Amino acid sequence: MIAVRSGALKVQAMKRSLFLILGAGLVLSLLAGCGGSNPRTGTGVIRIGNGGEPRDLDPHTVSGVPEVKIINCLMEGLVAYHPTDDEIPYPGAAESWDLSEDGTTWTFHLREDGRWSNGDPVTAQDFVYSWRRVLAPGLGNEYADWMYMVKGAEAYHKGEMDDITRVGVYADDDYTFRVELNEPVADFLKVMLNHSFLPVHPPTIEKFGGPGVRQSGWTRPESYVGNGPYRLVKWEPDSVIRIERNPHYWDAGNVRTEAFEFYPISDENTELRAFESGQLHITNSCPVNMREYYEQKFPDQIRFDPYAGVYFFRINTTRPPLDDVRVRQALALSVDREQIIRRLLKGRERIATTYVPDGIGGYHPDPREGFNPGRARELLAEAGYPGGKGFPEVEVLFNTSDNHRKICEAIQNMWRQELGIGVALTNKEWKVYLNVTQNMQYDIARAGWIGNLYAYSFLRTLLSYSPNNETGYDDPEFDRLVEASMHTLDDEANHELIRAAENRMLDYQPVIPLYWYTNIYLINPRIRNWHPKLLDQRPMKLVYLEEE
Repeated sequence: MIAVRSGALKVQAMKRSLFLILGAGLVLSLLAGCGGSNPRTGTGVIRIGNGGEPRDLDPHTVSGVPEVKIINCLMEGLVAYHPTDDEIPYPGAAESWDLSEDGTTWTFHLREDGRWSNGDPVTAQDFVYSWRRVLAPGLGNEYADWMYMVKGAEAYHKGEMDDITRVGVYADDDYTFRVELNEPVADFLKVMLNHSFLPVHPPTIEKFGGPGVRQSGWTRPESYVGNGPYRLVKWEPDSVIRIERNPHYWDAGNVRTEAFEFYPISDENTELRAFESGQLHITNSCPVNMREYYEQKFPDQIRFDPYAGVYFFRINTTRPPLDDVRVRQALALSVDREQIIRRLLKGRERIATTYVPDGIGGYHPDPREGFNPGRARELLAEAGYPGGKGFPEVEVLFNTSDNHRKICEAIQNMWRQELGIGVALTNKEWKVYLNVTQNMQYDIARAGWIGNLYAYSFLRTLLSYSPNNETGYDDPEFDRLVEASMHTLDDEANHELIRAAENRMLDYQPVIPLYWYTNIYLINPRIRNWHPKLLDQRPMKLVYLEEE
């Protein structure tokens, strides 16, 4: 998407609105017009491996990929994901938008034919209600701090102000939604792709207890009301989630597929068998030992897509002996990432010694020291554990997955060999894993973060006040640097702030980056309009299965 830069705010915003009005329909018609079935009917069922059982389908209470990939079919934000280009803003519930001269006021013009899945009109008041709900006491939204860029949002969320109407989101009329920011925000349109900026249906939320109630039951199929191209019709826990075309959606005539079914298969080998037997059209991943086989024998059925994500170990810095920075640094320096990637993962991922993926939004991190077992042993000895003597056994937690297990076992062996310490491995199902890490009831946990299309979307997860920070890391100077980067529109200056913040955080080592993701999965070659995307998010309404 196009980031607004200093000196041309109003002009670029006007050009953006013109592009959306004239260009988006052309892109849509081109994509809808290619391939077999009639784009105005929507046919067939596409079955997708989801990786895990969603904890919920409320866009304001979830944080994981298994949830968000489904929610983005059921709900549509003001701005949506572009079909092919991650850098182009794409109209969603808003057909256009404008930006004030000083860069602090965004005005979104909603579609007058926008409808909820029960037929109600989608209005600006719905977005006001939804954005306020993210800040509701008791809801526990893990991205509420992302709203702090809006005037009054931080004060209200922290209880310093009790008047929600003073938060800078307004409905100027039924179809004009206005946002007032504290100051200009770099990549604001990209920020709004986060699922917490999606709308919810106010009457439904009120019916089930109001905005501050979690897991109230409104996300059951018989109660779910969304404004996206699909509606929820079935949710059988640990079995299948089925969504079907929403007849009230503003663009229902261009929805290509009648239904999608998502299967929460956490075991890669089980998922592989489902794909090979024709039960799945798209998998969530591919077993490591099958990647070369598919690449050689069935290259049209395997994808190696760039992915804006980092695979890392999260460390609970509040628990001894991990509260000693020398211990954390020793653990990081004794991990041979080259061995993990080349031998275990077959070389498709990129080695990461930093947290923010290289190249995101044009950002390039400083190189950091990688594998240095000699220095690692020195640090462990300085911390009081020479040769690992006296080091208590700690536990490494991972969510159920054969690939995760193999990585954790490899690192377990490295720490035993290089440092003389033992660690225990524990796996939990996705929902349990989330609860354990969010409550910081762990020592070390395997983790992954899929950011947005700008660098500070990664670092902000480690802000001292971020609900996504599950490490205990608390550094006011790091907070200051990241916050400053959010409001610095000049690329070079923005990246310098990000670089300083990242280096400072990595010196403290609350996380151990291992690699930057490549999205590796299997796909039926008859699937169309499934383009590589850095966040693996795309307009699912355009995806279809070509007839044989």
